[in-house]
Amino acid sequence: MTDTIIRFLNKIDDVMYYPVLIIVLAAAGLYFSFRTGFVQLRLFRESCRLIMEKPQGKQKVSSFQALIVSTASRVGTGNIVGVSTAICIGGPGACFWMWLMCIIGASSAFIESTLAQIYKKKDHDGSCYGGPAYYIEQALGKPVISAVFCVFLIATYAFGFNLLCSFNLQSSFEVYSFYDQHTTPVIVGVILAVLVGFCVLGGGKRIIKMTEKIVPFMGIAYVLISLIVIACNFKNIPQMFVLIFSDAFDFRSIFGGLAGSCMVLGIKRGLYSNEAGVGSAPNASASAHVTHPVKQGLVQTVSVYIDTILLCTATAFMCLCSGTPFNEEVSGAMYVQNAISTVFGAAGPVFITAAMVLFAFTTLLGNLYYVDNALIYLNKKKRPSKRFMMIFYAVCVIVIFGGALMEMSFAWTIADITMGCMTLINIPCCLLLSGQVIAALKDYEAQKKAGKDPAFHAANIGLDSKKLSFWE
Repeated sequence: MTDTIIRFLNKIDDVMYYPVLIIVLAAAGLYFSFRTGFVQLRLFRESCRLIMEKPQGKQKVSSFQALIVSTASRVGTGNIVGVSTAICIGGPGACFWMWLMCIIGASSAFIESTLAQIYKKKDHDGSCYGGPAYYIEQALGKPVISAVFCVFLIATYAFGFNLLCSFNLQSSFEVYSFYDQHTTPVIVGVILAVLVGFCVLGGGKRIIKMTEKIVPFMGIAYVLISLIVIACNFKNIPQMFVLIFSDAFDFRSIFGGLAGSCMVLGIKRGLYSNEAGVGSAPNASASAHVTHPVKQGLVQTVSVYIDTILLCTATAFMCLCSGTPFNEEVSGAMYVQNAISTVFGAAGPVFITAAMVLFAFTTLLGNLYYVDNALIYLNKKKRPSKRFMMIFYAVCVIVIFGGALMEMSFAWTIADITMGCMTLINIPCCLLLSGQVIAALKDYEAQKKAGKDPAFHAANIGLDSKKLSFWE
C-alpha cells in the first residue's frame, strides 16, 4: 500500500516539474528579467547597499532583519543535502542548472517581494505584514485563490519542508559508528521536536532575534570550511568545471531519462533551496519598514544569491573537488561528509552534522514564521486563539518528530509537490501584476537619478492610495 502511494506521488511530482514547472519558472523568470532590464544583475550593488539601511523607528523591522528571516528559511539542509542528492542522482551538471535558475529566478524574487511591499497591511502596533495572499486578494480580487495559496503554504512549511528538514538532519548521523537505524532517528527526532516546540512559544519576535544571530554565523563558517577543502584540492578545479559543463550539456543523457536528469534535479533542488517565485519570502519581505517597495524587492534578490550562488555552490565545489565517488547510495549528507573528511578527517563529518543542526533549526523556525502569517489570513486576518496555536504547534512538533523516521524519497516527494503547488499559484499572479512592479521600479530609478531617497506614492504608479492600507 505504501509503495503504491509513493509511486503515485512520484508520478505527480515528475509531471509537475516536467514539463509544467520548468516551463512556467523559465518563462516567467525570463519575462521578468527582460521587463526589468535584468534588475537582479543591473542593480546588484544597490541591492547590497540597501541591506544595511535602517528603518524609521527603533521598534521597526529592518530590511536586514526581513532578509535574515527569509534567508533562514531559504538557507537550510537543502544547501547540503539537496545539492548532494542532485549531484549523486542527476549528475554534476545539476550545478549549472541551479546557477541558471538562480539568476533567472532572482527576478521572480524581486517581483513577488515588491508586490508584497506594495500591498502590505499595517497592524495596530504600527508594524506591517503581508504576502502573496494579500496581493492576490487585494489586487486581483480573488480571496478564494488567496485562501488556497495559504493552505498550500501551510502544507509546505508546516508539513512538507519540516518533514524533509527533520529527515535530512537525522541522515547526517549515518556516518557514525553509533548510528542505529531504529533508535538514532527517534532520538534525533525527539530532541529536535522539543527544541523547536520550546522556541515557537516565544512568537515571531523571538524567531527574528534568533535567526538574525545564527544565520550569518553558520553561513560564513560553512563557506570558509568549504573554501579550505577546495583550496586543498585546487588541482582538481579545472577537471571539476569540465565535469559540470560536459554533464550539463549532455542532452542525450538528459532527454533519455528526463525526470531524473541533471537538468530537472538541478531545477528542483535549486527551487527547493532558494524558493524564488514560490511565494514564501514575500511574507517576510512585507514586514520590513522601507520608504519604497522596490528597496525590499532588491534586497530579496541578494537572499537568492546567498543561498544558491554562495552556499549551494560551496557544497558542490567542495564535493566535486575532493574527488570523492558519488552515487545514489551516498546521496544526501553522507556524500558531503565523505568529501570534507578528505581534508579534516574525522572532524569533517562532525562539522557537517553541526552545520546541519543549525541549518535545520533555523529553517524550522523560519518555516513556522511563514505559517503564522498564513493562519492569520485564514482566520479573517486575526491571530488565532492561543489554544488553537498551542494545538497547531503541537501538531507541527509531531510532524518534525515523524520526519526523522521517514524514507528519503517520500520526504523529498511530499516537499516537492506542496512547494510546486504554491509556485503554480504565485507565479501566474505575479505575471498579472508585474506591470505595477515595473512602474514602481521606474519610479524608484527616476527618484534616484534626481538625487532623492526614493519615497513611494501610490499615485506615481497609477494606484489609488486608499486601497493600499499601509501607504495611504
